[in-house]
Amino acid sequence: MAKADGSYLKEVVRIERQQLLILDDFGIQPFDAQIMAALMEIIEDRHGKTSLIITSHLPVRKWYEVIGEKTIADAILDRIAHIAHRIELKGESMRKKRKTDVQ
Repeated sequence: MAKADGSYLKEVVRIERQQLLILDDFGIQPFDAQIMAALMEIIEDRHGKTSLIITSHLPVRKWYEVIGEKTIADAILDRIAHIAHRIELKGESMRKKRKTDVQ
């Protein structure tokens, strides 16, 4: 529907103009075809030009399952994972830790 009324393109252009894009909680649910296409378009347009931060509770190796289509997942991960500065956190959840400290 957004593609039909032109708001989709306006939103993509607005996102592409940002110097930093943060995708928080990446992969909390599997992608449908529309989300895969939009993500691929955004990643392709930003690749090598602007910054991207992705946070996820899933390890990168599980992103293929979330993205769904292996060809699109390869293309997306090729553009982000191989040139990324990755920080993998370990240990107890800070929320869980704070909860037990308060009690």
